[in-house]
Amino acid sequence: MIALVTGASSGIGEATARRIAREPDAQLILVARREDRLRALAAELGGEPLVIAADLTQPDAPAHVAAAVETWSGRLDLLVNNAGAAWRGTFGEAGWENVRRHMELNFDAQVRLTEALLPLVRRSAPSAIVNVASSAARVSRASSGAYSASKFALAGWTDALHLEEREHGVHVGMVLPGFVATEGFPQPQLVDKRLTRWIVSTPEKVAEAIMDAGPGRRAERYVPKPYWLGAAARIVLPRATRNVLRSGRLPLSPPTKDDAGR
Repeated sequence: MIALVTGASSGIGEATARRIAREPDAQLILVARREDRLRALAAELGGEPLVIAADLTQPDAPAHVAAAVETWSGRLDLLVNNAGAAWRGTFGEAGWENVRRHMELNFDAQVRLTEALLPLVRRSAPSAIVNVASSAARVSRASSGAYSASKFALAGWTDALHLEEREHGVHVGMVLPGFVATEGFPQPQLVDKRLTRWIVSTPEKVAEAIMDAGPGRRAERYVPKPYWLGAAARIVLPRATRNVLRSGRLPLSPPTKDDAGR
């Protein structure tokens, strides 16, 4: 299996690369901006992964990545679109600029890279694409509207892409993490409290969900799994969900900056 993981220099992307590397036939392509981190990870994993240092928001990045993969392997069995970030701010304070930079990285960059790599993924069918969205793609909170907007867009596009690519033998799955404790964001305010400890997951558990949604051909996975209840409540009980979110008693989407892809 030849797999490309974006945002592979830390957090969920790094954990996913480690998980895929455990597969007997895995060949990895690691993509992120921090080349030093990527090369350190590649050396640790062994097997001579292809390292591509790229800022996926740059106009020439998708073509650069696609050309490198074409030369290196000529095929791609699994594409994991994981790179992303979040910056807090209300719309009244941060305005359109905050929405723009979220869309640029969390949505536009994923779409543009997928477009560039889709011929390779189709050529390798049966193959898979996994888009890492967020529980914030279903339930939005104050001060994270720009982040949610980008993830809502990613979720909607993922559903359509799945229907479109079935005939080409390409499965498109999605993973929706909630709060994830990483090196940069250990989430102590949640982990230290018994009431909220359950809503915090680990990059390793998200990586397992990515395997389920990719090679396992699951439609989507919430991590932790009970987060689907929040998404269902948003549809069935919208007023009650808004009241709970307004009270601050139950955080349903990550409010902190995500270091994926950095």
